Amino acid sequence: MNDLLPVILSGGSGTRLWPLSREAYPKQFLALAGDLTMLQATWQRVAPIAGHAPLVVANEEHRFVAAEQLQQLGVQPLAILLEPVGRNTAPAIAVAALEATRDGEDAVLLVLPSDHVIADEAAFRAAVLRALPAARDGKLVTFGIVPTGPETGYGYIKAASGGEVRVVDRFVEKPDAETARQYVGSGEYFWNSGMFLFKASRYLAELEKFNPAMLSASRTAWEQARRDADFTRLGKEAFTAVPSDSIDYAVMEKTADAVVVPLDAGWNDVGSWTALRDVSAQDSDGNAHHGDVIAIDCRNTYAYGERLIALVGLDDVIVVETDDAVMVGRSDRMQEIKQVVARLKADARPEATWHRKVYRPWGAYDSIDHGERFQVKRITVKPGATLSLQMHHHRAEHWIVVSGTAEVTRGEEVLLLTENQSTYIPLGVTHRLKNPGKLPLELIEVQSGSYLGEDDIVRFEDTYGRT
Repeated sequence: MNDLLPVILSGGSGTRLWPLSREAYPKQFLALAGDLTMLQATWQRVAPIAGHAPLVVANEEHRFVAAEQLQQLGVQPLAILLEPVGRNTAPAIAVAALEATRDGEDAVLLVLPSDHVIADEAAFRAAVLRALPAARDGKLVTFGIVPTGPETGYGYIKAASGGEVRVVDRFVEKPDAETARQYVGSGEYFWNSGMFLFKASRYLAELEKFNPAMLSASRTAWEQARRDADFTRLGKEAFTAVPSDSIDYAVMEKTADAVVVPLDAGWNDVGSWTALRDVSAQDSDGNAHHGDVIAIDCRNTYAYGERLIALVGLDDVIVVETDDAVMVGRSDRMQEIKQVVARLKADARPEATWHRKVYRPWGAYDSIDHGERFQVKRITVKPGATLSLQMHHHRAEHWIVVSGTAEVTRGEEVLLLTENQSTYIPLGVTHRLKNPGKLPLELIEVQSGSYLGEDDIVRFEDTYGRT
């Protein structure tokens, strides 16, 4: 019997890859290193050896994106556990372990962050299979990345010598450059990958031993969860009270049963634009470009965008362009992007959280123009999808169908509109938009009124539980 259960952690905000990655749509949902999103690639690389569909832990705000991206691969997760707030990895894995043991089973959990790149997937799977006997024997396994250089951005693991499964001597914090060189030169240290393998019961037992308050609060949040066909919503008040800590601090640094399996598989946590450049295809001058880019006399540059980007005479520069922002910086200072995001948050600017195009469970909308008392959006509704029955206190709306078929509820009326037809929703009138067809519905929405914020929505009915 194959007892390997992948646990995919998808709760991160990915702000170090701003402006492409943002809180409402972080990097794990982006296709940054191939055709698949990073979440999809995480499942695909472990699927050949998994004994179960994945168990996903995600932020409640990302629930529909996570579910849809796995559905695109034909995967129905064992469960999608929704965190109302982030509490770091130790509680996230605790609720996953509780979920995994709810029917009396005791699967081996393979805990995987959803935003890593692994070039050699066969080597990764081989390492997991080497680690399985130790995990089944009660060990708590972590995977140590064979270092390629004295990296100061990672924590390290010092291991006892010899063997495919080595006893962990100690975990160490991110070192300075000289200490990192000593670590790498000794051959005794590995980068801390943040990937783990252990039986669900063993993790719960060790967490109870070292942090019983965390386990108790996590159990309460799990027991109070609301469950429907697709999601398990953890109890909000209880989960908010859970102490926040990483699995490294809460368990792995304290347990006597920690072991490490070396992994040499082209691993990268894609923690910055520089890291993404390093794992991307490069030309002979070290440039990695995505989109319409012209580079003249440039070396070691990275450019990402949809509009034309022209680079002239640049070395070690990163340029990223989105619909509403442009980021330019030196490649050796990309970790400072978090200061930009902090400034945006301090100024209450939406660019810290939202893209111009906002994804919803029914489709998406793109705010293409706005001014005093008006806003224009391009709206896409998936086949069969329905927006909530709603009304607005401060704005009226005009809808013009560009393609597809729209079923419009306007007050007591139900209208069927096709290409080049339009309708008007007066202020205060209850309305709903549905796509009854088999093709996407595209329309232009023109809003006008004294206030155009997204919080001017009163929902009466909603397919997605947002009333």
